Amino acid sequence: MKPIVPTGPSCNQKLNLYAQLARFDKPVGTFLLLWPTLAALWIAADGAPAPLLVAIFSLGTLLMRSAGCAINDVLDRNFDGHVKRTADRVIPTGRVRPLEGVAVAVVLAAAAGLLILPLNATTFYYALVALAVAVSYPLFKRFFPLPQAWLGIAFSFGIPMAFAAVQGQVPALGWLMFVGNLCWVIAYDTEYAMVDRDDDLKVGIRSAAIFFGGRDVAAVMLLYGVHLAVLVGVGRAVGAGWPFYAGLLAAALIALYHYTLIRNRSREGCFRAFRHNQWLGFAVFAGVVTDYALR
Repeated sequence: MKPIVPTGPSCNQKLNLYAQLARFDKPVGTFLLLWPTLAALWIAADGAPAPLLVAIFSLGTLLMRSAGCAINDVLDRNFDGHVKRTADRVIPTGRVRPLEGVAVAVVLAAAAGLLILPLNATTFYYALVALAVAVSYPLFKRFFPLPQAWLGIAFSFGIPMAFAAVQGQVPALGWLMFVGNLCWVIAYDTEYAMVDRDDDLKVGIRSAAIFFGGRDVAAVMLLYGVHLAVLVGVGRAVGAGWPFYAGLLAAALIALYHYTLIRNRSREGCFRAFRHNQWLGFAVFAGVVTDYALR
């Protein structure tokens, strides 16, 4: 009688693990990147972006976010197993090997790169910068006291890329939106970091939650305020009407709701606030689209 030889996971099981690594089952992060990028695309194109550009930036956002998640998990594999929220991820549990994770990240980034080929050289160069920042973000958590600011740069680069794709350059308005979005990213990723603060202190990872300390809630709300104030300036610059400001009002009310979730600093409340930011971004985007549609 022949001995039973154990077999590894099937092809479908492996693909499912790779999908988990790329966070295809958790689209919130993609929406956090997508809404400000599309808002910038609408403003850059004066409300009439080419459908091809909308498709390229939508799919490219999904692919690059997923590539970033994969490389992040590879670089953080020695830390994630000690953090409650990340302990069951596919790499720290050994279900996906680090080399496989690198391969997944490379394939996804290459696919995103192919999408940029029809666009101009300026957009391509900005994409390279965005990729470099995204890949280096996990390393910044080792030494930089406010790594969420570095992540904010990566998460905001869709804005100058959108302006470059439409106009061939990035005007001052595009960089203004970049700065405002950077503040929003730091705000919601601080909420995310508040979930892991105790674990991060144990393993020696830096985060905005640790950096701000007891002023974390105040810092988050201040950053929300700066983000919305910048968008008011953007609205004035483009001659926006009431739908644009209605979107900002909705976003402000959502930010106030997040305060009720994070003020007690519970893990559950902070994580809910982080995930709910997709609706804040959507409110702004919906205001932009509606405003141009009604002009």
